Amino acid sequence: MLRQSPWSVIPTPGFLRLSGIAALGFAFLIVMGNVIVVPAGLPRTGAHVDSVDAFFRTEGHLVGLASMLTPAAWVLATLFGAGAVRALWRSERARHEAWSLLGFTGLILQNSAFAGVIAIRLALASTAADGTEGSAGLWALHDALFTLNGTFLALALVGLSVGGRHAGIIRPWHHVLGLLSAALLFTSATLTPLLIGRTSPLGLLGLAGWLLWVIWVVAYGIVLMRLDGGTRSHEAARQAHGNAR
Repeated sequence: MLRQSPWSVIPTPGFLRLSGIAALGFAFLIVMGNVIVVPAGLPRTGAHVDSVDAFFRTEGHLVGLASMLTPAAWVLATLFGAGAVRALWRSERARHEAWSLLGFTGLILQNSAFAGVIAIRLALASTAADGTEGSAGLWALHDALFTLNGTFLALALVGLSVGGRHAGIIRPWHHVLGLLSAALLFTSATLTPLLIGRTSPLGLLGLAGWLLWVIWVVAYGIVLMRLDGGTRSHEAARQAHGNAR
């Protein structure tokens, strides 16, 4: 199969740069959200309810601060996904594929799932003083949603990695990175029943997959920004050629 030039399938200049910046902003915000709560002692998946209750009772203000970053993160993730679809769609239509739509769907679903995670954290912060009885059920639900969210991240990674590679806009290492991250996150999601209610080294699978996911998002954002710049140069050259004629 002949691979089309990336510049031949790129739409209106400007939007891709915006969506690329959105990807970088999304990665920054989700890292910052973790920088705020993880060093403060955010319990790991499967942590005992006593430690969960103690954390949310003493560090509830940090949970609230971190949660303030998430609405913007979800908006930026959606903008990034829309830009990726726009960049890939014309090429995919020519091949009768829709990998980008699969990836965009994964991004939307992960936004929804993580909204539930953040809502539960806020609920725990506001009810921690009432005792551990309610916290136990909320934390189990939090762990389940948090881990199962790896399924949706995997969809986003596979869809946009395969679509980007077929269109020729991402490099082989970026494609492999996306698939590796997807495999780790999907495996972690599959093992969710083994992770709820107990600490396990299997939780490191999801952590490794998440770290690779952040690197993948940053790299994809840079790709979209470069594509936008390449499109501008291509359009300027074509207009100059037309004027010369």
